[in-house]
Amino acid sequence: MNQSNVCFLDLPDEILLIVLKKLHNMDVLYSLFDINNQRLQMIVKEKTFTNTLTFVLATITDDILSVDDSIVDRFCINILPKIDYNIKSLILESQSMERILLAANYPNLTELKLYNVNDHIVSRHFTVESPFRHIFQEQITDLILVYSRARHILSNNPSEINVYEYTLNVFKNLKHLSVIQCGQLLSIKNLAFTTWSSLNLTKLCIDVFCFDDCFALLDGRLKQLNTFIVRIYYINDELSSVYNMDDLPNMKCFSLRCRCETNQYDTRVLPLLRRMIKLKELTLNIINDERTTLIDGSQINNKILVHMPCLREFIFHISTEVELHHITHHLSNEDIQQTFTNIGYQQVSCILYYMVDSVMCHIFSLPFAFDYLGYIGNAFPPVHFSCVRELTVDDEIPFEHEFFIRIARFF
Repeated sequence: MNQSNVCFLDLPDEILLIVLKKLHNMDVLYSLFDINNQRLQMIVKEKTFTNTLTFVLATITDDILSVDDSIVDRFCINILPKIDYNIKSLILESQSMERILLAANYPNLTELKLYNVNDHIVSRHFTVESPFRHIFQEQITDLILVYSRARHILSNNPSEINVYEYTLNVFKNLKHLSVIQCGQLLSIKNLAFTTWSSLNLTKLCIDVFCFDDCFALLDGRLKQLNTFIVRIYYINDELSSVYNMDDLPNMKCFSLRCRCETNQYDTRVLPLLRRMIKLKELTLNIINDERTTLIDGSQINNKILVHMPCLREFIFHISTEVELHHITHHLSNEDIQQTFTNIGYQQVSCILYYMVDSVMCHIFSLPFAFDYLGYIGNAFPPVHFSCVRELTVDDEIPFEHEFFIRIARFF
């Protein structure tokens, strides 16, 4: 029987495209673009391979680095100038950002994700003198800034450059802004209403100084906002200003994470949530203290869920500490779990930790979606806490070997 040798280029275009789609688009472009084969050239110029380009790589320690200089050189010299009209999204590392952005015109670039941002990058490039001014001012609608880990030191120092002011002064057409791991917390509670006003912004992911800043951002200055992801680092006892508390009918997705204990759940958090009458997705991570009752399934249903008829997804971890003299009878994990069963919530777990004069109750949706779990004792449920990066345990009973075996198994 005669055997025929079929090489890669003998395959029809449709099959070639299927095969190449199995590979990383950056590898396809680097290996096959501009190699004196017109047929391959036409295939790899497809939008599938050129719409989004990623010039970063992650290490085993989750650090983000730029791809090798030789790869950047080949793209900048041979590839980017010939495909820039197809490029809609760039994912860059700050050290190679300038070379890549200067390599072509990018007439259709609208999305930019930048890793290892620092104050030097912001003050140098986020200005009207920047060579990328036209792209930044006129084209970019989606901007994600991920700060370097070295910069992630919380600060509210007014003498530092204002990252947010620089960003908003240059990027005039943003619909989506995310600022991640920035040590500088946004504080706008005492600024004019026109500050941070936008008719375009629909998604905002940011860390703020206190609850005032959260209320200020939702006082009407961001009229089109439908997705708000916020972390609050400090809780002030009273609002320092009077804010517009009208309903927020455009809000469809809201995530609130408080990185400190608060006694403002009933007076701040619940009234804020009730303004979001058409909310579809809610994420809530909060530590409550100075309460006289535990937050359980019944409370969640009566105070939150009944006010959100459109809610489709609720991800939460709510911790509550109550002094024992407020508890009329001893509660078990099963008691708390039953309050969720009663309202039809099955994918929920809880941890009750009894201390000398108080009890800490954790209630959380499954799978556990947060990176911090604190104030637990020897006992915790057989649940995988794969997202947890920081764990605080405390108990009067000494921790024994079996406890650490369980920690290794579930965390």
